[in-house]
Amino acid sequence: MKLVIAIIQPTKLRAVQEALAKISVERITLCDAHGYGRQRGQTEMYRGVEYQATLLRKVMLEIAVNDDFLERTIETIRSVAKTGNDGNFGDGKIFVMPLAETIQIGGLQRGPAAI
Repeated sequence: MKLVIAIIQPTKLRAVQEALAKISVERITLCDAHGYGRQRGQTEMYRGVEYQATLLRKVMLEIAVNDDFLERTIETIRSVAKTGNDGNFGDGKIFVMPLAETIQIGGLQRGPAAI
């Protein structure tokens, strides 16, 4: 079992959700996130005044998957969340972490069956 954390552009959220549903990955936790990577923020205008936005809005997806779903989950997110043919700075990141145990609160299932 693995925990996939994907930080993506908010504009790509709906497309990623639909693509993951097509490969039967339907249980997702979603959080709003703010941060920056190599792009170091951007210049914006508010009421005619220019200012530097150092923390950019992103969306963070947390997806618990069984090992047999891991690669297709990663590849689906990568292919759908990138902008342009080759992707760009600011498209996001994917992190994969081991998941020691999963326990279903409302039922009796544990481990891979609880996902």
